[in-house]
Amino acid sequence: MKNSIGIPVLAFSMAFYGMISGSGTSAVQAESEEGPQDVILFQNIPEAEASFDGEELELEAVNVYADGAFTLVSEDITWESSNENVAEVGEDGVVTLTGQPGRSFISVSSGEYTDRIAVDFKPVKNRRGVWKLENIPQMIKGEDERYDVISHAIDEMSTEEKIGQMLMPDFRNWNGEDVTKMLPEIEELVEEYHLGGIILFAENVVTTEQTAELVADYQEAAEKFGLLMTIDQEGGLVNRLQSGTDFPGNMALGAAGSEGLAYDTGYAIGSELESLGINMNLAPVLDVNNNPDNPVIGVRSFSEDPELTGSLGVSYTEGMQDTGVAATAKHFPGHGDTDVDSHLGLPEVPHNLERLLEVELNPFQQAMDAGIDAIMTAHVTFPQIDNTQVISEQTGEEIALPATLSRTVLTELMRERMEYEGLIITDAMNMQAISDHFGPADAAVRTVEAGSDIVLMPPGLEEAAEGLMEAVEDGSITEERLEASVERILTLKVKRGIMKEETPQSTEEKIANAQNIVGAEAHQEIEREAAEQAVTLVKNEQVLPLAADSSESIVVLGSSYIDTLGASVQEYRPDAEVISAASSGELSENDWELIRNADKVITGTMTATVAERDPLSDQMVMVTEVSRETEGGIIALGIRSPYDIIAYDAHVDAYLAQYGFRTASFEAAAAVIFGENHPSGKLPVTIPDEDGGTLYELGHNLSYE
Repeated sequence: MKNSIGIPVLAFSMAFYGMISGSGTSAVQAESEEGPQDVILFQNIPEAEASFDGEELELEAVNVYADGAFTLVSEDITWESSNENVAEVGEDGVVTLTGQPGRSFISVSSGEYTDRIAVDFKPVKNRRGVWKLENIPQMIKGEDERYDVISHAIDEMSTEEKIGQMLMPDFRNWNGEDVTKMLPEIEELVEEYHLGGIILFAENVVTTEQTAELVADYQEAAEKFGLLMTIDQEGGLVNRLQSGTDFPGNMALGAAGSEGLAYDTGYAIGSELESLGINMNLAPVLDVNNNPDNPVIGVRSFSEDPELTGSLGVSYTEGMQDTGVAATAKHFPGHGDTDVDSHLGLPEVPHNLERLLEVELNPFQQAMDAGIDAIMTAHVTFPQIDNTQVISEQTGEEIALPATLSRTVLTELMRERMEYEGLIITDAMNMQAISDHFGPADAAVRTVEAGSDIVLMPPGLEEAAEGLMEAVEDGSITEERLEASVERILTLKVKRGIMKEETPQSTEEKIANAQNIVGAEAHQEIEREAAEQAVTLVKNEQVLPLAADSSESIVVLGSSYIDTLGASVQEYRPDAEVISAASSGELSENDWELIRNADKVITGTMTATVAERDPLSDQMVMVTEVSRETEGGIIALGIRSPYDIIAYDAHVDAYLAQYGFRTASFEAAAAVIFGENHPSGKLPVTIPDEDGGTLYELGHNLSYE
């Protein structure tokens, strides 16, 4: 382990101390003290957001230190209201309005320092000249330099500390073991590199109790500022929490087409994360999936319709951010129209700016305008907006510059043209689209020069940190450039209340709270609702719905998730035969006998790649062979991808898309098959035929009515 970079302890400027109200010490005395140099109300910080919840508002106090740190404080402070006829304040800082009009100043004091904020609840005249109380009380922030804690913090930070705020590594494993608890070696790295954030993966978040404790330990290890504790909890394919609610995913929400349901899903996911201490989510995906052959986005996208993608993405974002968890739109400027996985290669989107603004960039602009906290970059090339060629370190060949490393894309397009002021975070820098062609230091420097604020998962933490430091020393990156990113990072932390606490809630209390929220029945109900509204009846040649009380023989067939599919069907027809086919699609003679004699065959197909969807792939050949062997009706189910029907449209009598492989989606599909629920989902994508034409249009759906 290398030696610590070191943290110079810097002092407040004389000017700062001269203007602190309530200070009874001189500037020289204050600089020599190790304790807090001021106490202020968190809500007086310009970047802080706060509003009344009905008649109540919870105020928080912040200690400010000479080295730039600012921490939440809850002990050894007193609260007071100047007018209790208007507003009362408890020992915990909770302000309660009495209902009487007027103004009250709510004060907090540490004994040495004092701060206050005004609360107004005043009558106003309506259009008829009648005085009426305002429906929403007003909180009037103080205006003083003492509240510019972010500027002060940046002034007191070393270059190493600024760089550390911009690095977000993962610690999935350590010495071959999954990291499920804090290790001394990791704690040392958090301190050594002054890290501003950590990303968690499924290996790290096994149970509710363990996750809450791990996150609390990470925050305890942080030095001066709270950590961005980050995760990919999209719903659907990408669910990291092993104890969380498994929502169906974006394309299911796209099929349901409900902004309210998208909001509820975002809120539920955010609530579970917030209860665990995870304060940033790398979701929602706002890629427009207009390429059926896309191997990495697919059902992670809401739709191929940019307007629908944007509106649902904004609703999902608002739900999540209303819980206090920062949302992140990805992957800018759009990974939807690609047929290469950027984890494995370097994709290209060939479209010009006019087309990108109309399609790919449309949802991102909607999210930016709605105030999304962060945008993630795409490791994708866009030659018509940046045709820069660079030399691959691995092959020595010329390659196009990925958007993640492009100043044209991140600064000129996103910042200047689209007027985005929030945080920019890279996609994982260890993905092969980057790591195959750029070294850790080179990639980190290039993306910061391009405009990124956070370098996510650099393949070499030490190399990235040292590379950025060398770039500052040689003038390639200025201190001002670093400070612009750090200001955005700290602004987000303050906005979302991500701060060190001097007296944090006990781990036991955090665990108890999380246990009541993670996987809550209310969230599972939203999961069921989303799954039910998503199911899309794409094809029906008078075979659906089936009657649960019929004597018709039913066979359920498949190789993926067959147990879940079978159990869902048997809820309605306990006598249904369930046949688990080998992955090769091979069936025994006894299986074929059951299939030949069946009145109805229900078969599920599960695909993730173009190859799996090919008519000659094993499971598709099996569906075709079944259609030849039986005269019974064949009901096919696209378990994950709605595009499965391309391979066997002519060979099935009915087809449903359910968009997800969790139990709730199978139960929802079975309810439609047996007529308990009427199908209401609409195709959020166009289904092409094998010749490039259209098999089923965007928005297509059938019903039983």
